[in-house]
Amino acid sequence: MTKIGKYQVSDGLFLVEIPDAGLQIQCGCPADSVKHLMKRGLIVTKEKDGVIYETGPNVVLLSDVLVQNGSFANLAEFPVLQMLYRQGMILPNHPNNTGIKPMLVGIAEQVEAQIQYIYRGNYGLVSEEEIISTGISPETAHEMMRLKLKFAFGRISPANELLDTCIVESEPVEIRNRVYIRRLRLNVFEIQYKDEKVIIDLNLAPHNSYSAPYPLGFNNIKREYFAVIHSGEGDGWNVNRPCMSSILMFQGKIYLIDAGPNVLYSLTALGIGVNEIEGIFHTHAHDDHIAGFTMLMRSDHRIKYYAAPLVRKSVAKKLSVLMSIPEDNLFDYFQVCDLDIDVWNNIEGLEVKPVFSPHPVETTILIFRSLWEDGYPSYAHFADIVSLKVLKGMITDDESKPGISQEYYDRVKKIYLEECHIKKLDVGGGLIHGDAKDFTQDLSEKIILSHTSDDLTDEQKEIGSGAPFGMVDVLIPTVQNYLHTYARNFLRSYFPTAPSHELSILLNNDMVTFNPHSILIKNGIVTDEIYLLLTGNVERIQSELGIHSFLSAGALIGETSALDSVPCTGTYRAANFVRALRLPRILYFNFVKRNNLYTEIKKLQHKREFLQQTSLFGEVVSYPTQNDLAKAMQLCSYLAGQVLPETLSPDIFMVKCGKLEKFIGNSAVETLRPGFFFGEEIVLFNIKSTYQIRVIEDSDVYQIPGNMLLDIPVVRWKLFETYQKRLEIEVDSAVK
Repeated sequence: MTKIGKYQVSDGLFLVEIPDAGLQIQCGCPADSVKHLMKRGLIVTKEKDGVIYETGPNVVLLSDVLVQNGSFANLAEFPVLQMLYRQGMILPNHPNNTGIKPMLVGIAEQVEAQIQYIYRGNYGLVSEEEIISTGISPETAHEMMRLKLKFAFGRISPANELLDTCIVESEPVEIRNRVYIRRLRLNVFEIQYKDEKVIIDLNLAPHNSYSAPYPLGFNNIKREYFAVIHSGEGDGWNVNRPCMSSILMFQGKIYLIDAGPNVLYSLTALGIGVNEIEGIFHTHAHDDHIAGFTMLMRSDHRIKYYAAPLVRKSVAKKLSVLMSIPEDNLFDYFQVCDLDIDVWNNIEGLEVKPVFSPHPVETTILIFRSLWEDGYPSYAHFADIVSLKVLKGMITDDESKPGISQEYYDRVKKIYLEECHIKKLDVGGGLIHGDAKDFTQDLSEKIILSHTSDDLTDEQKEIGSGAPFGMVDVLIPTVQNYLHTYARNFLRSYFPTAPSHELSILLNNDMVTFNPHSILIKNGIVTDEIYLLLTGNVERIQSELGIHSFLSAGALIGETSALDSVPCTGTYRAANFVRALRLPRILYFNFVKRNNLYTEIKKLQHKREFLQQTSLFGEVVSYPTQNDLAKAMQLCSYLAGQVLPETLSPDIFMVKCGKLEKFIGNSAVETLRPGFFFGEEIVLFNIKSTYQIRVIEDSDVYQIPGNMLLDIPVVRWKLFETYQKRLEIEVDSAVK
């Protein structure tokens, strides 16, 4: 009979069971991993000695690399919480509280990063000094710290008091009870118990991504003047719904409220591309509201980041230790826009008021409004809050002890019941979430109950509504077509020298809608139409070259084929509902000729096509940005046998043709073929490389200015992801 059971739960996520040793090892830790295990029946509810609890893993094996294909690979916060509280490993008098702690297994730097990230996930800012550094007065900081300590049962405890750790090396090390693990190579491990072994490979294939545990249909959303798209009503444990979140539409612009797990999957289902996002409003730093943060770095522009400095600092503390980068570098991918607490902040006509919310980490609830003919239609997003019963139990007159004052309680209660047109509530219950009963007397026009994994009770249904995924509440309807505005703005940025009347010729064409999974243009076809993508996502596929990328709003599809009457290189397929401006070939060709654009387009065409076929530049990067890069990039030629100088400039070097190799000492650690690049460590961190580049075959290499790439978040993020993976490979080579 087998001693080790191995289950593939989803891409990059496995469960290894060794019953005789009392071990269940979760291998891989992407977002929503607990939900995946629940969905597969690998976490179930049981009862023992009259206590109901969940089963599940007691060990987490971490990925060697923090991110894979754009997503966080190591998010152990919720798995650890599930072990401590839902399994009962930390609860007093619980049958599963046997003294055994959850264990993190992995290479030293990833284990240490997870410990610090879980610590910040538990507490956020951990001292009055840290709170004061965000602009909070000493008196208010003291009040906030008393509240935090009450949630923390009086003490900020180091994460390693709650966790055991095991550092994996190339030689076998014992996890527990004669179960051994060793690292074979990057992200590949061998687990052994007695005479049995299993191999765990946590590497994702190049075009694979971590999947969502729930299916979402496709929605064709009209862009409104002021409206709320309900994009998630679940919590961190709900296996059927995304975590609580909303999307605001204001004057045709798209704003996210929080970015939980699988945010890109949700956006795709809603027909929204990442390049369409104007900004994100952030409530707090728990994983169910932050795990999708990296996906917002896959834009070609810096998305605006709106949060109170208190929240921003808490987020920076958590994500910087998770990503092992300085706090100051975290927001290089965003345009930071701080919000003042307790006042209306005007954002080009959209007003938002953040209000501090009692929670274990720094949190603000958010109220939005906009002026209209009958006043201010408003939307309140209350994630996360705490029940008034729990809050009342924190009241104490002794200001030296953890807790709150009666005055603070009264202030929170008044804010909770502030009348709005639409109010979305956290009703998750327990010690740190809200209770629908507190809003029985709320006079808001519409109350939506959210942030729960349970079905609503009859009592709750009498208080508030539900909101299926993709439902839209319109606060101010639109009477204009924002698609024409998008199209005009894109064309103006593409052709800045063309007169307005010339652009109007192109704009006087049909707006077309493509259904999900329909083909816009097939590979090898000479197209008679060009499409300017306005909303949604389009897949670009060249299977023979292994190219599979996604294009977002602003992409111009089919231009080269139409202008030159040559077969299209690649198939373009709608990933969701796509809206595009259809441009007939003859009309577009004549527009290009009349405005003397053809020579410039042809001059840059070959460089642009090369960029589009690379993994670094082929996704999301817009037409004007590709043109700017094509103008700036220079071709360098090298002969076989050359060794490139160590004092390379802070640029990215991308192989056009030929073959080069990276050497550390006398060992080749990577072969660089067409489309591969090097130099990311100098561009990102201005640090000297630890390797040599040797030319194996005569090679042409494009040199691309690094300072341009730092302003393109999706490219900067891919450079960072590549840097981390290569660093682990180089460390392995140095050890060997």
